Amino acid sequence: MKVVERWNQIPEFEDEGEEAVFWASHSLDPRLMNSAIQRQTVRESTTITLRFDPQMLSRIKRLARHRYLNYQSMIKQWLAERLEEEVGKQADRAPDRNGDRH
Repeated sequence: MKVVERWNQIPEFEDEGEEAVFWASHSLDPRLMNSAIQRQTVRESTTITLRFDPQMLSRIKRLARHRYLNYQSMIKQWLAERLEEEVGKQADRAPDRNGDRH
């Protein structure tokens, strides 16, 4: 499998089929993907404590290393993605102003 290391290595696609063929034989370099993640402009954060099973934490750290990520950043990324998914689900279930569901 060929690894895409720069954004300009990705061609313009005519359709989804052509794009699917390309991605079947290519993958993004994790460092490229990580560099594309939008960073917060505000540098404030709150520290929390989470307790993990040692085996689970080891697996998370191993996966993060494989992706060239800090394991804490990867966990925050996962939580942000899941939060957006859950908020989206909640918005889909909420009735609109006429009382109808979306």
